[in-house]
Amino acid sequence: MKGAMKETRVPRKATAKAEERPRGGAARSVADMLPDIGRASFRRFGFVQSSVVSRWAEIVGDRYARVSSPESLRFPEGRRAEGVLTLRVDGAHGTMMQHVAPTIIERVNRFFGYPAVARIVFRREAMPPKPAPTRIAPPSVKPVSVDLGDSLRTVGDPELRACLASLAGALGATVGVPVIVSGESDG
Repeated sequence: MKGAMKETRVPRKATAKAEERPRGGAARSVADMLPDIGRASFRRFGFVQSSVVSRWAEIVGDRYARVSSPESLRFPEGRRAEGVLTLRVDGAHGTMMQHVAPTIIERVNRFFGYPAVARIVFRREAMPPKPAPTRIAPPSVKPVSVDLGDSLRTVGDPELRACLASLAGALGATVGVPVIVSGESDG
């Protein structure tokens, strides 16, 4: 066998002075930084504005938002108008969405404030199920007790009085210790 070559390392020259910079400045909340992080990832996947994804139901309405979601928005080279919006559509609703494409283009362009979308490309794909809406407790059917009703008469604001009466009625309708039910299932 040939002799093993000896590895020699050359020490790096120490820099004259380490570059000093102030540490971070004032503290920022995570909520302030999230739009910047989200914006970078959305741009990577073809969205100039992340709000198109987050506000899709407001833009096109609940009916169309249940069966579609935006995938990307691509603009021609060097332009920020007349782009191509790619939508993921639940397979069975593809034909309906093709018929309402002009309406969707109009709504998206109204959202942007300029003709950002010129055409839509549909990609048929199974949409994930939407989370079930949270249930709102029905108003209490029991009337507010007399002693609570007397104390509420001194409240001047009628809206506040109605809210307090509703709260008092709901508390009066319960029996025992309140039970907190989470939306998650065990198992």
